[in-house]
Formats: sequence, C-alpha cells, structure tokens
Amino acid sequence: MPERQRGPSVRVQLTLSYAALLVLVGVAFVGVGLLVLRFIPEGNLIVVGGAFAPGRGDLIEVFVRYSVVALLALTAIGLGGGWLLAGRMLRPLDRITEAAKRARDGSLEHRIRMPGRQNELAELADTFDAMLARLQHSVDEQRRFAANASHELRTPHAIVRTMLEVARADPDGRDTDELLRRLDETNERSIALIEALLSLAAIDHYEPPSEPVDLDGLVADVVGEAHAVASASRVTIETTLAGASVIGDATLLRQLVSNLVQNAVTHNHEAGAVRIATLHSLDRVVLVVESTGDVLDPELVGTLTEPFVRAHGRTRRPGENGTGLGLAIVSSIVRAHRGTLELDGPATGGLVVRVALPAQVSPMYPDSRTEPQQPVG
Repeated sequence: MPERQRGPSVRVQLTLSYAALLVLVGVAFVGVGLLVLRFIPEGNLIVVGGAFAPGRGDLIEVFVRYSVVALLALTAIGLGGGWLLAGRMLRPLDRITEAAKRARDGSLEHRIRMPGRQNELAELADTFDAMLARLQHSVDEQRRFAANASHELRTPHAIVRTMLEVARADPDGRDTDELLRRLDETNERSIALIEALLSLAAIDHYEPPSEPVDLDGLVADVVGEAHAVASASRVTIETTLAGASVIGDATLLRQLVSNLVQNAVTHNHEAGAVRIATLHSLDRVVLVVESTGDVLDPELVGTLTEPFVRAHGRTRRPGENGTGLGLAIVSSIVRAHRGTLELDGPATGGLVVRVALPAQVSPMYPDSRTEPQQPVG
C-alpha cells in the first residue's frame, strides 16, 4: 500500500466548503446592496419640515459596518453548522470503513446493514455487504475444497501403503498379480483425481471463446460413447433434440455433456433410464438431463455441485472410481459460459439437471427438430 501524506479529512473539507459557500453568498448580497446604494444622492438631505435624512455616505457606512458583522456571523454559522452537517452526512462512511477494516483483518462475517432509505451511501453499503457475502462464500468453499482434496488425495496413498505393508508382512502368501492389479487401479484413480482437480482449477480462471457450438451434435456424440457403459448396466438413454446451437467453447461444453451423461448412467438403477432433451427458451438453450435412481435428500441436492460431494454423501463407496468432481466441473463450465445450472431431486427418485446457456441466435420460430426417442442399451 503506498504511503500517503496526511491531509485534511473529508469532514474538514466539507465544513470549509459549506462555510465558504455561505460567505460567498453573503459577499454577493453585500455587493448587490452597495450597487443599490449608488443610486442615492451624495450629501445629507433635508426633507420638508426640517427633518434630517441620511445621504449615501451615511448609508454606506452603516451598511458596511453591519455587513461585516453579518459576514462574520455567517462564517461562524457555516463552520459550526457545516461541521455538524458533514458529520451527520459522513456517519454512514464510518460504518463502511469499520466493516472494511474488519474484512482487511480477516473477519468476513461482519455486515454493515445500513439503515434508512436508499441513497448513494446506502447503495454502497449494500454492495459492500453483497461483496463480503460472496467473498465469505468463496473462502468457505475454498476451505472445504482444500480439506476434501487433502482427504481424497491422502486416501489412495494410504491404500497403497497398506497393500505394500501387507505384502511385505506375508511375502510367501501374497498374490503378485492381484497386488499389481490393485496398485494399478489405485494409481489410475489418483491420476483421474489429480486431472479433475487441475481441470477444475483451470476452468475457474478461463474465459471461453464466443464461438457457435452445435450442442445437439455434442449430445449425440457423447450418447454414442456412453453406449457400452449404459448397455452393461441395462440403462436406456432417450434423446429429444431441438436443433440447439449455443455460444461457447466446444471442448468445455463436450466435457459438460459428458459429465452429466456419465453421472446419469453411473448413479442409476439397474435397468434404469436417462432422458436427455434440448429446447429453446427466449435467448437461451436449455439442456435437460433426467435420470432415474434413488430418492435424494433435498438438502443434499443443493450441495451436489460442491467438490467431492456424491449422491450418497461426501464419502466414496467401496469400489467406486468417481472423483466426486463431475458436477463441480459442470458448475464451473456453466459459470464460465454465463449460464445457469439447476438441480432437482424428484419425489419419485433420481435427479433432473437443467443447464441454460446463451443461444447462438434467438429466433422467434426456431427450426426445431425432434429425434425419435431411441433407447441405448
């Protein structure tokens, strides 16, 4: 922070401004009075009946004397009243400054909560409160992410160490091929987790290009690639596409669709179903991915976009290879494209994901096409 020389406070500057304004107005009135007095004849006048009437000199002398007194009074009133008025007007800034100092020192829980009607200072205070709330949310999210990431990264290393210790303790009874297979699986899971973490970090600092992308084409490609996995679980995938094109990055959007489809197939019932649809909504294209599955707690659904949160909680089930970052990456991609993401857990079970992205065009009558629902599996 640069060193600044100490200067007069804003309250002092406002006080001097108020006093100067009053004095200038007083000087202006004095000037007008002197101009008016110029029209009075010189010398003392004698009116009918012998009474005395003051001349121009007498009036100017009295006017100047009382004008000086009035200007001094205006100066005192301007300084005193200006000091009180400036203090009253700047009082909200004291609350804002106090909140800013607390935030500088690391306390993000404090809020200004400015009372009174809406004005510029109240708007500034409300904006600062919103910034603090968003900053606190980001810091809390980063802390949870760091804690969860350290746990997730520690787990495969602990598993590898345990397997090696068991193998050393019983060298005659160990199955080398089985040990190598399990080590390979654990290593692959660690690689996938690290790659997902790197992707998540990169997306949060990435500005996607504004290029037209055939969203329906991406959906068709991803569904084709998911055919084998879906068939193994006897999960059917149905698509209803409406000729949707969006603005964004094709690579990131492909990853978004792939993560949604992979989650929908993985966290599904045996012989379940996945329904994928695209539709136009004003200047947006909406991608809907609906899957069957277990009934989810509404509170859990609200946290599924956080890192390492899975449909059954924050822990990995035995044999599960997922990283718990799929929907977190989806959320970051949607945010990078200035879109919206909605999750809903129907009472019948499963999950419905709605992603709204900027459309390439906003036609009043889009040339929609609907593909017949074709099960995959």
